[in-house]
Amino acid sequence: MAEIFIIAPEIQKKIDHWLTKYPPEQKRSAVVAALLYVQEQNQGWLSQAAMEAVANYLEITSIEVYEVATFYDMYELKPRGRHKIGICTNIACMLRGAEELAECVKKRLGINFGESTPDGLFALRETECMAACGGAPMCQINDQEYHENLTPEKILTIIDQLAKEKPRG
Repeated sequence: MAEIFIIAPEIQKKIDHWLTKYPPEQKRSAVVAALLYVQEQNQGWLSQAAMEAVANYLEITSIEVYEVATFYDMYELKPRGRHKIGICTNIACMLRGAEELAECVKKRLGINFGESTPDGLFALRETECMAACGGAPMCQINDQEYHENLTPEKILTIIDQLAKEKPRG
């Protein structure tokens, strides 16, 4: 039996807010935001059923949703750690210490880029330029928060704070 995903009423409300920004015949314009909200509802990843639910809600084809979900790196197509840490390793960040930052995080978490901690708490990824070169080195937490001018000490403090957070839901 195929899995069925139901978009929660509070997520529908958020998607509906985005839909007001576009002409009624352009519902697919809200697909980026809709996928982010549904991904959050689904503990940080997009199952096939979740993507189907977005397609049905926006009245667009499944392939249109899948194209967006596979194009952008902010979407996860398999379960990842609850907290995603993306460290920019592009040139400005690299020149200002991103390599040392990445090694510090890898050592603390015991994982490499593209991996999740065994307890499912953290996922670590390498990102391309996040347009924060003036505040290099930087990282992005959970696709939402930017932290700039990082040092190993600062990023370890962030990790410690995330580890203490209670799970949502």
